[in-house]
Amino acid sequence: MVRRYSQASVECDDAVNEYPKLPPLMLAIDLDGTLVEPRRPVRPGVIEAVKRALAGGVKVTLVTGRMIVATKPIADLLGLDGLMICYQGAVLADARTGRVEREVPLRNAVAMRVYEVAKANGYHVQLYHDDRFYVEENNVYAQLYARTAGTEPVVVPSLPREFAGRDSTKANLVMEPERTPAALEVMRKALGDTAYVTRSNPEFVEILNPLVDKGVALREVAARAGVPIERVAAIGDSYNDLPFLRAAGFAIAMGSSPDELKAEADAVVDDVEHDGVAEAIDRFVLGAK
Repeated sequence: MVRRYSQASVECDDAVNEYPKLPPLMLAIDLDGTLVEPRRPVRPGVIEAVKRALAGGVKVTLVTGRMIVATKPIADLLGLDGLMICYQGAVLADARTGRVEREVPLRNAVAMRVYEVAKANGYHVQLYHDDRFYVEENNVYAQLYARTAGTEPVVVPSLPREFAGRDSTKANLVMEPERTPAALEVMRKALGDTAYVTRSNPEFVEILNPLVDKGVALREVAARAGVPIERVAAIGDSYNDLPFLRAAGFAIAMGSSPDELKAEADAVVDDVEHDGVAEAIDRFVLGAK
C-alpha cells in the first residue's frame, strides 16, 4: 500500500488520495490513541461523527486491547450494538449487554511461563479472568492500568496459585514506555510461537493466545454481521493495530502512528487530539466515492 497524508498536514486533492472503491458498510475503530486519548473522555466531535456514520447505515465496531468493563461505557456513549472486540481479539462481547460471545484465552502453561520470565526480569505482570485483572501488588503500574480500565485490580498473594489450572484471557506487562521495546523482545524470545506478543499503549506489552489478534477477530465480526471484509474500513494508530488494518478492505492510520503503520495504510488522517476519526469518517466512510 502507498502512504497517504492527512488533509490537516498537507493540502491534498482527490488525485493524491486513495478512496475506497465502494463505500464501507462497517467501520472498525481502535480505542486508545485513535478514538480516544488514554484516560481522557471521547471528544465531542468524534462522538458526533460516529453517530453520523451510524445514521448513514454504517455498522460500527470497537477493536481494542481493553477489558470489557473499559470498553462498554464507550460503546454505550456512542450508541453501538452488535459485537465489540476486546483483549486484542481474544474476546468478542455484545456491545449492549457486555456478554462474552467468544473467548480464546492464553493457555495456563504459557501464562505461567510469562509470569516466570516477567519476575526474572523485574516486570510487573497482570493476569485476567472473568473481566477482572489480578496482580500481586497494587503498585504504580497496577494503578496506571486501573485508570485506563476503570476498575481496580484484584490483589492476590500468588498469581500461580490463583491461576492454578485456570487459563488467563491474556497477560499484560506494565512498565515505563522506554522499557517496552526490550521487554517485547525478551518475551518473544522466551515464548516463541506459543503466544502472540504485541505492544499497545506505550506502557503495555500484551501476551495472548497465538490464534488470536485484532485481524482474526475483525474477520469473524464482519462475517457474523454479513459484511464482506472488503467493505470494512479500519482505523488504528499502533503496532497491535497492524493485523486488523491488513484484514480490512480499507486501512486508515492516525497521524500519530509509527511509520510502519502509515506505510500499510490506504489513507492517513490527523491525530487523536485533532479528531482524526471524525476526519476519517467524513472523508473516507461517508464521503467515499
